[in-house]
Amino acid sequence: MIPANDIFLKNICYTPLVFERFNKKLGTKLDNDEIKQLVNKIISDPRTTIIKQGKNYYLKNKDIELVINSYNYRLITANKN
Repeated sequence: MIPANDIFLKNICYTPLVFERFNKKLGTKLDNDEIKQLVNKIISDPRTTIIKQGKNYYLKNKDIELVINSYNYRLITANKN
C-alpha cells in the first residue's frame, strides 16, 4: 500500500466521458464540479487506502473505489464498495 498524499490532488485529471461513467456506475446525478469535489474528498480522507495494481491505482474509501491511471493520473471510473 502507498500512503495517501498530495500527488493525486495535484495531478488528477478527467475526460468528458468519465463524468458520465461516474454517475452511471454510482447511480448518481452529480454535475462535473460535484464529482471533482467528491473525488478530492475521497483522496484527502486519511481512511482512504491506495493500492497500485498493474497500471492503475485503486483508492478505496468506505463506500467508493476510484480507479486512476498510474501514468497520467486520469480518473478511469468509480465503483461502489
